[in-house]
Amino acid sequence: MSRRITRTLVAASVVVGLGCASACAGGDDKGKKAGRTSATGQSADGSKDGDGAGAAEDKDKDRAKAPGKDSSVAPDADAPLTRAQLKKAALTTGDVKGYKVEGAGSADLQGASSPARPAKCQPVADMFLFTTDPVSRTSLSRGITAKDETDASVTTLALLSYGSGEADDVLAGLRKATGECTAYQYVGYKYSGVKELADPKLGDESVAFRLVASIEGAEVPAAYTVVRDGSTLVAFSSMNMLDADEVEVPAELVEAQLAKLKKTTA
Repeated sequence: MSRRITRTLVAASVVVGLGCASACAGGDDKGKKAGRTSATGQSADGSKDGDGAGAAEDKDKDRAKAPGKDSSVAPDADAPLTRAQLKKAALTTGDVKGYKVEGAGSADLQGASSPARPAKCQPVADMFLFTTDPVSRTSLSRGITAKDETDASVTTLALLSYGSGEADDVLAGLRKATGECTAYQYVGYKYSGVKELADPKLGDESVAFRLVASIEGAEVPAAYTVVRDGSTLVAFSSMNMLDADEVEVPAELVEAQLAKLKKTTA
């Protein structure tokens, strides 16, 4: 099987898995559905946004943060980044040589959380959908592939914005889970081989781990790197069906995203 075909299969498997997991997750949790998006790009409140849900919420936040007549009032440094700020900060094609960045489309499915078995794996399970507890105030995702079509990796980037202290809680829970969890079930899918990786020591704090997702009969090895920069999380997942032992999140992508986030939100 060629690497080009395999990359297509990985992308298709991820979209199917994310779509099913998002549709099945958290059916009765209205609070966690707020501001989330479905496979059609329609949010829980019925609004549409090509980058996912939360546009209406972000407009309200933008209005609340807009400077009034008293221009001496400085913006709150701990306030969550808005959708507009996340869009500006997200990687685009041309930011990193050799990579193509696109809207994640159907993979932009940050659904509500659903119980994982065992419960100690919950933060790891949620991160597969870039869902967290506490939930992000707003978010967006991007799909990234190498321009070299022999590279079978498919990478997804998510930028998640939180209130003061919330991103710290997410990282703490994820770090604990990756140290205790080895395998779990989540909305009908099985995940195994969960392994904590060495701390990449990026941003204010970071976590890295691997797992193998069983999606529609396909075994998909995945690597994750999650970095906190203030009240924002930069989360990457990379999947590869050919080089299971070598699957990893490209360091150049993480470094470029952190640099652009710093530059555009300074």
